[in-house]
Amino acid sequence: MCTVIVSVPAEASQPTRVLAIRDEDPTRAWNPLGPWWPDTHPGVDGVRDTRAGGAWLATLPEAGRLAVLLNVGGPRSEPGLASRGEVVLDAVSDRTSQTSRRTQPYTLVNVAGSRVSLTISDGDGSRTRPLPPGVHMLVNSAIPDDPSFIRVPRWLEEFRATAPGDDATDWFGPWLELLERSTELPPTDDAALIRDNRPWGIPTLSLLFCTATVSDAHVDATYVELARPGHWTPGSHLS
Repeated sequence: MCTVIVSVPAEASQPTRVLAIRDEDPTRAWNPLGPWWPDTHPGVDGVRDTRAGGAWLATLPEAGRLAVLLNVGGPRSEPGLASRGEVVLDAVSDRTSQTSRRTQPYTLVNVAGSRVSLTISDGDGSRTRPLPPGVHMLVNSAIPDDPSFIRVPRWLEEFRATAPGDDATDWFGPWLELLERSTELPPTDDAALIRDNRPWGIPTLSLLFCTATVSDAHVDATYVELARPGHWTPGSHLS
């Protein structure tokens, strides 16, 4: 039940901004944002799933690339599926995914400087389309800004209204203040952004968030881990 908010610029000279919140089973170990694949994906930094070895979010700073993945639908009870984290590493490295690779369904947010695209996969095949300029909210759906997920209509317009200009000295401050204000809702509320998804039979809670500014030649990314899964850490503000 991850949530990604992305500000796609109207001008090619401006950067893309990303706020990504990760929901996962807290018993599934991970490594924080770092260079965990020096042999297979040199130069890539990412949040690594230690069980499968792939990434939830990854960046290739020198190329101005970022990719982050959202699961779609419930898991298929089918053996032999590849990890979706491999798709993230291929995407950020600008490699073509193996055509024979079959996975669980996903939506992949792919950022290259000022250009953002979504790859939607049903697990067997995929399609890619550009995401137009503006502020968008991506959730565990094949549809951007999907109003059937209650947190989207509850918060999307506020993220749009609080997106500062590109010359702001603390670009993410207003978004993080909004994120903190959203935690006035309990984490089990269906409109919550910092979430506890267990009431819906999903063993995941919000564990961490990342912010990133992506230009053609650089990625400035920051990682914040919540001290308590599913609960906001007071003072979690990035400057």
